Amino acid sequence: LFGAHLLYACIMFIQHQSLVDRYLYQLRLSDDVLLDVTARFQAEMGKGLARDTSPTAAVKMLPSFVRSLPDGSEKGDFLALDLGGSQFHIHWVKEFDDGKQSSQLESKSYPTPKEVMQGNGAELFDYIADCLSDFMETKNLKHKKLPLGFTFSFPCKQTKLEEGVLLAWTKHFRVRGVQDTDVVSSLHRALQKHQDIDVDVLALVNDTVGTMMTCGYDDQRCEVGLIIGTGTNACYMEEMRHIDLVEGDEGRMCINTEWGAFGDDGALDDLRTEFDRELDLGSLNPGKQLFEKMISSLYLGELVRLILLKMTKEGLLFNGKVSTALLTKGKIEMKHVSAMEKYKEGLSNTKEILTELKLFPSEEDCVAVQHVCAVVSSRSAKLCAAALAAILTRLRENKQLLRMRTTVGIDGGLYKTHPKFAGRLHRAVGRLVPACEVRFLRSRGGSGRGAAVVAAVARRLAAQRRRLHTALAALLLPPAILWELRDKMRAELEHGLKRETQAQATVKMLPTFVRGTPDGTEKGKFLALDLGGTNFRVLLVKIKSGRRRSVQMYNKIFAIPLEIMQGTGEELFDHIVQCLADFLEYMGIKGARLPLGFTFSFPCRQASIDKGTLVGWTKGFKATDCEGEDVVDMLREAIRRRNEFDLDIVAVVNDTVGTMMTCGYEDPNCEIGLIAGTGTNVCYMEDMKNIEIVEGNEGKMCINTEWGAFGDNGCIDYIRTKYDREVDEGSLNPGKQRYEKMTSGMYLGEIVRQILIDLTKQGLLFRGHISESLRKKGIFETKFLSQIERDRLALPQVRHVLRQLGLDSTCEDSIIVKEVCAAVSTRAARLCGAGLAAVVEKKRENQGVERLQITVGADGTLYKLHPHFSRILQETVKELAPQCDVSFMLSEDGSGKGAALITAVAKRLHNVGQK
Repeated sequence: LFGAHLLYACIMFIQHQSLVDRYLYQLRLSDDVLLDVTARFQAEMGKGLARDTSPTAAVKMLPSFVRSLPDGSEKGDFLALDLGGSQFHIHWVKEFDDGKQSSQLESKSYPTPKEVMQGNGAELFDYIADCLSDFMETKNLKHKKLPLGFTFSFPCKQTKLEEGVLLAWTKHFRVRGVQDTDVVSSLHRALQKHQDIDVDVLALVNDTVGTMMTCGYDDQRCEVGLIIGTGTNACYMEEMRHIDLVEGDEGRMCINTEWGAFGDDGALDDLRTEFDRELDLGSLNPGKQLFEKMISSLYLGELVRLILLKMTKEGLLFNGKVSTALLTKGKIEMKHVSAMEKYKEGLSNTKEILTELKLFPSEEDCVAVQHVCAVVSSRSAKLCAAALAAILTRLRENKQLLRMRTTVGIDGGLYKTHPKFAGRLHRAVGRLVPACEVRFLRSRGGSGRGAAVVAAVARRLAAQRRRLHTALAALLLPPAILWELRDKMRAELEHGLKRETQAQATVKMLPTFVRGTPDGTEKGKFLALDLGGTNFRVLLVKIKSGRRRSVQMYNKIFAIPLEIMQGTGEELFDHIVQCLADFLEYMGIKGARLPLGFTFSFPCRQASIDKGTLVGWTKGFKATDCEGEDVVDMLREAIRRRNEFDLDIVAVVNDTVGTMMTCGYEDPNCEIGLIAGTGTNVCYMEDMKNIEIVEGNEGKMCINTEWGAFGDNGCIDYIRTKYDREVDEGSLNPGKQRYEKMTSGMYLGEIVRQILIDLTKQGLLFRGHISESLRKKGIFETKFLSQIERDRLALPQVRHVLRQLGLDSTCEDSIIVKEVCAAVSTRAARLCGAGLAAVVEKKRENQGVERLQITVGADGTLYKLHPHFSRILQETVKELAPQCDVSFMLSEDGSGKGAALITAVAKRLHNVGQK
């Protein structure tokens, strides 16, 4: 009989529980549903960040203008105001730069009277100013000028860190005349009434941002802030390139998601239960903050009440007796829900609370009520985890990581006081984003301390910015300086052309004896040798004329070992001929005596097109017994020593001339060649009458300016920085090629390295630590400038480039490195542009025209591969030569194809002369 009764009781209990579960079914969310919520929230984040969809987005994704996390070097005294609830808090924070990131916090709380919370704006901000005055009086701070951070825990639209327009009041605040105005300006006006207060409001922050920054001071991995209490919100560090509403692509910025409004556009309607709808209708703001109403502690107690009320009405609880407590809105609070879920205390807590509410429960009622509380709070934790998973996934994808370690700074009564919430949240996040290893760090000192940290970071960044601008100011070239440089280059060009000044001229203006550009009738097979760097090329070029004119090229690349580059001249030219023999063998043309053009990309003084005397080595070459010698004779002697083949060496040419000729084959208007690569140079077609060092006045001749030596006489010393001098002194040819050392790819990376070392010594980079990598000369190649300066390149990618160089950088370091690279490359492009403007203007005056139309053939890795160099150079030419319409054409293999074309033109002109 006892067994039967027990069985009957069990059956009744199970039936009772199944009826309870029927009410709670919609509140139970599987992981598949949660992943779907994550995907929905990711989509809402995208809408909030995009310019076109932001105005209508439910999740507003508000920029906070907090651009950096604490790095541990913040120090000093800061004040913080914290407005966001029934208590108003003021904090005095001392940050110590003692290597331990220690700080000291003194606080005082003031009540926020209801008449202030629902009065007018002037009364609210006067009250805040009065409280601050009292606090500073108490702490004896009125004699100090202190920076202040203002935690204002309401949705604001910010356009600056220290400015914010209130979008809407929440949390029972209904202050008149503040919405749609700047709250910092209102605070300033109130503070001005207190002559004894001297504070500088540096930052306006949301409590969520304050939480992230507080935790970020203790753990530099912290880049997400989460509030889950009376209200709920999240913030995180977003890549600037994804924030359409803020100008600029560099760095990161904290985004205040305002995720409480998730679902206001109907995105969560299928997950909202009848109880959610009833709760919303009875709220102060129906149809708004729907996600917040599903997860924050302000509403969970009410949600439990509505469920218990319906179950009681249907006879499932309390013998069907509906008490006053169940009919009274707000009677069941979150503190009751938390207490009833303390399972270790069995049902005693639940029974005591329900009895106090005059509900007089049975044991089954207590079990059922506990079950309702658990399901409601569990849904809250899971929904919070789903939205947080979207943020964590976005962070990981922004960083392009397969796995990510990060920290979430967290605050709020629900997380801190509910016995089960934190564990449920952690487990759900672990399941939803298994690729993220997440540490949850409780805020120490609250959002108020976070406002002080934001102010401290803002002050640190402002000081760093001033010091960085000072360091880079010398690299800036204002228009007046550029005009001066253009005119100085023009004067040096003239000195190089005149017989009496040519010997002392730094810009040598070497005649090339190339007297014409292609006219389209060139044809035949030609060989070309290309020597100008660590690699050496041999080419066979086939030129066809007529209607089907074309140029076909076959080439092979050979390395020049360092011991050959810096050995003897005989060894160098024997190596060149060895490579030439291998190529002729490879192409099967060893027996043919073909005309050959020799691209020799070093300064030469020419007496004719096939005679070139080396003026001096550049680009790291140091072969002995070559300077002052005819390089064509040295090549012929090496061919004779080998005694395997013979060639007709028609022309020795510079790569810059080859560039002009290659483009001239496509565009007859091309009469200038520019190289901006490892080295830099310009050539152009000059009127023979202006070339005093060559006999004859008829026609034109190409002049190889060798402008890399511009400034070797000291005429541009006033724009050279200490970094330029350090690079020059450490080079193979100190005091020479000064213009080239400021503009060419061989040196720009080294200039950047010198600046980075200086900034690191100042404590502005790499935490003040100069790594062994940074000490290595030449480690920072110019190709890294091109990579780092690429448009919309994410900072993690910049950090990856720096990591390749052995430089462990923070995001802030990466921004500074990118700025340094931009300053160095921009100066180089503008210097090049000023020099080219001088050449273009000379061409215009030579032709005696009001307006010149001309094409510049351009080549070189810096010009072709750097993301901004060519644009800045062209803009500078346009600015400094306003009467010239200059087109730029990219050269296709000027040093190879160009040498062949020069040889072809020389043969054509020779044949015409013979006829």
